[in-house]
Amino acid sequence: MSFGFQVLGFGSFPNRGGPIDASGGTESTSGDYTIHSFTSSGTFTVNSAPADATVEYLVIAGGGSGSHNTTEGGGGAGGYRTATGLAVSAQEYTITIGAGGAYPSNLNNGNNGGNSVFSSITSLGGGGGGKDQVHGLAGGSGGGGGGSGGILANGGAGTSGQGNNGGGNAAQHSPPYPSGGGGGAGAVGADGSGSNCGAGGAGTASSITGSSVTRAGGGGGGNDYGGTRGAGGSGGGGNGQDGTSGGSAGSTNTGGGGGGGADGKNGGSGLVIIRYLT
Repeated sequence: MSFGFQVLGFGSFPNRGGPIDASGGTESTSGDYTIHSFTSSGTFTVNSAPADATVEYLVIAGGGSGSHNTTEGGGGAGGYRTATGLAVSAQEYTITIGAGGAYPSNLNNGNNGGNSVFSSITSLGGGGGGKDQVHGLAGGSGGGGGGSGGILANGGAGTSGQGNNGGGNAAQHSPPYPSGGGGGAGAVGADGSGSNCGAGGAGTASSITGSSVTRAGGGGGGNDYGGTRGAGGSGGGGNGQDGTSGGSAGSTNTGGGGGGGADGKNGGSGLVIIRYLT
């Protein structure tokens, strides 16, 4: 009697293969994961991978710079995108790390940061801060609005799924004309109020490297009229300038926004991190 069984050769089973074999960036391990960290542009090369291979990623763009004027909005943080389950196959993937927005020449708005890219994932550069009476620029997170003599300047718009809006000014008719802080990945930038410039929005924490690190904080608003400067958002945001102390840059490879001020600073460069089970 025949039961109709069929013996399948090995070639009849799905080709699941072994673990992902890849190179590029700075390689490390944490538990069961292999991690590739890119702090500058390069190539992530998948030498071999099973048919259903996926990776987890964190892609952060460059932060926007603060503006240059007497009452200056902080720069927005670079766009922040992270998820699991991105399919990869045996090929080369170009990694682009966005530069931080450059601090502008005299009396100009801040500059947006550069985009960061991995595979189909693009994070948008943070928005530059607005100068006197000028709205902050849109970006991954929006830049802060510049202080003014009674003229409202709003924060720039953040991008859904990547960051938050910048804060606006207080539209005051007398000094110190407080400016707004840049948006962060985890929170909006604060509005200027009273004698206080807005703080940058907080960044977002990730444990993709095995330990929790907060990145993509917004830059604080600044002014030259003696008011209180805005603090940079947690995760690399730079402080704004006050009447006596200069601003600070967004931290390198965090996507932090630069602080606003006549002595404000650049945005921080971005970052790409990829990890997978080994």
